[in-house]
Amino acid sequence: MNVAQQLDALQQRHPALSFPIGVLYKFIDDQGVYLAALITYYGFVALFPLLYLLSTVLGFVLAGNPELQQQITESALSHFPVIGDDLNEPARIGGGPLGLVIGVLGSLYGGLGVALAFQNAMNTAWSVPRHLRPNPIVARGQGLLLLGTVGLGILATASISGVGVLASIGGLPRILILFATLVANSILFVIAFKLTTARKLTVAEVAPGAIAAATLWQLLQSFGAIYVAKVVQSASAVNGVFAIVLGLLAFLFLAAAVVVWSVEINVVRVDRLYPRALLAPFTDNVDLAVGDKRAFRDFAQAQRAHLQQDIHVTFDDREEKEPD
Repeated sequence: MNVAQQLDALQQRHPALSFPIGVLYKFIDDQGVYLAALITYYGFVALFPLLYLLSTVLGFVLAGNPELQQQITESALSHFPVIGDDLNEPARIGGGPLGLVIGVLGSLYGGLGVALAFQNAMNTAWSVPRHLRPNPIVARGQGLLLLGTVGLGILATASISGVGVLASIGGLPRILILFATLVANSILFVIAFKLTTARKLTVAEVAPGAIAAATLWQLLQSFGAIYVAKVVQSASAVNGVFAIVLGLLAFLFLAAAVVVWSVEINVVRVDRLYPRALLAPFTDNVDLAVGDKRAFRDFAQAQRAHLQQDIHVTFDDREEKEPD
């Protein structure tokens, strides 16, 4: 038995080793990077119309409130590239009524795209047969529901957490803020994981991944707030724009990848898609483990496009070939 076979036998005997490998291989099987990239694309498309909408609203609010204008001018927002210089003249911020329309429509288009991409990722991870997935109309209705509940909730908790990191809040109050947002985000992810999957799932089945997603999301938020405070605020106008764009892309992709990875944790745990053969992704010259067969069977059956279509999966035992 060579070294690879010894390592394979070791990890298959110990769930503490085989489970994370099973999650990694399931992530690879589902092309998790591409699922996360699709969510990132629509998130990026939605973000700038949303910022445009917020800046337009900010312009309306500041124009009639000199005291609030002075407070914001003295805050961290005044250090942001481009917009910081315009805070002293609220009329220059946003685009008026037309800006409101463009911001609302652009944010709605991008946000709905995020919801649909998230539904696709969830149904792909859970190997939901294609004919059981919601039709385009129902999917968009569920997407609007997701945006109106979970999306706004996550944005709200992200804002509260970001303020707690950027502001000079320390000690117990800051810990309480972080803990409260962690609990709230965990609940929101549980709701999101249940709403966006055509398969019927219980809270117990999605809770571990939801807690993992909320925890990693909290860490990303803290890093993002520190990035804004240390990098963006100290950059010039031009460099600050590049820092914001690149930072947003990286943040959105990492957040999407974290969510997809957390979903795979639930799938592998519930469907027991482990242990996996260590070399299965690299060669056919390997004995498939029980987790491989379950994962490949689910993947094949997920391609069922119609109720009248039947898909049966069988596996042939690998036979050793004699040398010529």
